[in-house]
This record gives sequence, structure tokens and C-alpha cells, in this order.
Amino acid sequence: MNDAVELRPIPENEYHEYRYEVIFKAYKWDPQVGDHNTVAKHAVIISRETARKLEEYAERLSEETMQMEEALAKRPGLVKKLGLPREIRKTVSRMAGYERSRHIRLMRFDFHPTDYGWAVSEVNSDVPGGLAEASILPQLACRFFDDCEPRKHVGQSILEAFSGRMKENGTIAFVHATSYSDDRQVMEFLSDYFREHGYSTVFTAPDHIVWKDKKAYSILEGNEGPIDGIARFFPLEWLTGLPRGSDWKGYFDCETASCNHPVAILTQSKRLPLVWDELGLDIPAWKSLLPETRNPGTVRTDDSGWIFKPALGRVGEGISITEAINEKERKLIGKSVRLFPGSWVAQRRFASQPIRDINGEEFHLCIGVFAVNGKSAGFYGRVSPYPRIDSRAKDIPILVRKDDNDEDQP
Repeated sequence: MNDAVELRPIPENEYHEYRYEVIFKAYKWDPQVGDHNTVAKHAVIISRETARKLEEYAERLSEETMQMEEALAKRPGLVKKLGLPREIRKTVSRMAGYERSRHIRLMRFDFHPTDYGWAVSEVNSDVPGGLAEASILPQLACRFFDDCEPRKHVGQSILEAFSGRMKENGTIAFVHATSYSDDRQVMEFLSDYFREHGYSTVFTAPDHIVWKDKKAYSILEGNEGPIDGIARFFPLEWLTGLPRGSDWKGYFDCETASCNHPVAILTQSKRLPLVWDELGLDIPAWKSLLPETRNPGTVRTDDSGWIFKPALGRVGEGISITEAINEKERKLIGKSVRLFPGSWVAQRRFASQPIRDINGEEFHLCIGVFAVNGKSAGFYGRVSPYPRIDSRAKDIPILVRKDDNDEDQP
């Protein structure tokens, strides 16, 4: 594994300028979390063989994930086991007519190097982040490493997917929590990219969209009118907290091309493996790459061979990896698992294999592989001093070694 993954430093005298570019060219408006700088001083270099392997894994996992979504949309009885909010479960029936060919399916699969190969820890299925970091950071960093190159640009893949689902130069609504700058930066990146290619864009909160004959319309003052596409960066379970008069349930059976359609919440749940055997599907990629997953009631909370994850946790929050949490957080997680087991899952812990820089400093690596409509779409890298990748992890560019003898093209 170490032969396939290399950690190289950004030249020290260039790092300040590089970090400045990451902030202003790569839409990284949150380069600091508390006292933690989240812009890595390194780049990760992988071989072309490793790049192809991860892309193949992601494409196989993506296809299996979409099959599970389509099955679950018609099996509300199984959805009850996923730990979703009650209001979401009550609305699932509106997704029975979901057709993937109408929509854009964006996912990110998180891979970790271990002593036995690559393991996937989860799929960020609903509103995966890291779009600008995966698209622009490699372009900024490759100038320091002549033997390396970027792989793919996820923004381009999303644009191409929309172009096949809606009219040329149509209007896309970028739906997000408008008061959060870390959400807005994702939408600004995509909006700017779409505008460069001739599309009209509008920034909206989720309740700025209403529905007429299952088609989306904007009611935002100054931007009223029909919407041709929706790019949602607003976690689906948050919709239940919108004002009572909002028409959020219309997202569930809309026919406007959406990235992502609410069907994504069905596979966002970390409890998904608990219903695998009841779906009647063949999912060999998931079963070979994801560590064993169980109902938390079958595992002791003090068993060091297992970790606990909240069903709808994001950015590593609430994961009981000992090295990353203090005693107070450990007790709170244990108490919540005992009181609300239906909102948690137990997963067998894998041994994350750290990578080392030239000074011997160790980092734990996560490579997120994006997939758009089942095709790999770019790498998003993060490193952490401990084996939990959370909000304090550093964003790091993933570059691929050039090989003149390799005819593979990204």
C-alpha cells in the first residue's frame, strides 16, 4: 500500500501563496477550524494503477447503491429500519415513481488505506462536499510536481450530466442553507462553473422552490419563474425543520432534473447494511469493501474492535474512534447508543494505515472518490493525525503519477 501512495510536501517557500490561492481560487473560505489550519502542506501522489482501482471500486459501488435506492423507494417497510426522521419516512411513498434517467446522481465514496488493501467507510450519498477541493486543488498543486497530474474535475462531470437532462442554457437553482458560508462556497463554485458554460443560475433556500405539476418554480423575489434543474446542497433531513407553510414534500416526486433527488437519503443512512439481505440484490462490491456492520444492540459499547456511528452523521461527527475523542464524548456516545440504538450502527473497526512524510510525521488518509451517474468523477483528499476524518482534517490534493508507457487516459 505504501508503494502506491506517497506524501510529498508543498515547497515551504511556496506554501503561503498556495494557501492564498486555495482560499480565493478554490473557494476554500473556511481554511481554519478553531486553531486548526485545514489546508495541508502536502500533496498525495498515487499511481495510475491505484487511481484506476479506486475509480473501478467507486463505479461498482455506485451502481449497486442506485439499485438499492430503487428497491427501497418501493419498500417503505424496510425504510423504517434506516433510522430516518418520521416525517421523511412518511413521505417516502412519493418516491415510488423515481426514475434515475431523469436526474443526476452524485455520490462520494470514502476509501482508507489499510494493511489488507483499501476499505470503504461510507458513501456520502445525499449532499457530498469537497467539490471545489477535488476539482481545483489538484490543478493548483500540480505545478510543484512535474511528474504528476490531476485526474478528473467533478464540476465538469456534474455539468455534463445536467446538460443531458435539461435544455441548453437553462436555469439551475442552487438550493442550500443560505446563512452558512461553508455551504455557499460549494454553490458558488458550481454556479460560477455553470455560468462560464452558458447556464443561468439562482441561489435559493429550499423553501424558495414551489411545485406546479411536479415541476420546480422559484418564488425568490427578482428571480421568479420556472426552474430547469436543481442542485441541492441542503441535507434532506433538514427539510423537516422548515417553516410549516413550506412545500418541501414536493422535492420527493419532482420531475425537474435534480442533483440529488431525495432518493439519496435512503443510502445516506449508515444503517443501510442492516437491510441488505432483505433487498434481494447482488451487491458484491459493498459486501467486500465495507467492514462488517451490525445493529448496535449486538455489540458492547466498550468493545475496542468496533466503532459506533450515528445513522445520519456527517463530517465524521459522533464516530467513537478512541484516539479522536475525549472521555466525556465517549460516554455521551455510549449513552446515546444505549438509549437510541435505532439511530446508530456498529461497524467493525479497520486498522487505518498511516502515510508518512519525509520527516517521518504520520497522517491518516481518506480519498473520497466521486461518481456522477455511475461514472468516476474525481478524487477528494483529506488527512488527519488520528484515524478519524472529521471537520479538523486537512484538505489535500490528490495527484496521479504520469507514466509515458501507460496509455490510460483520465
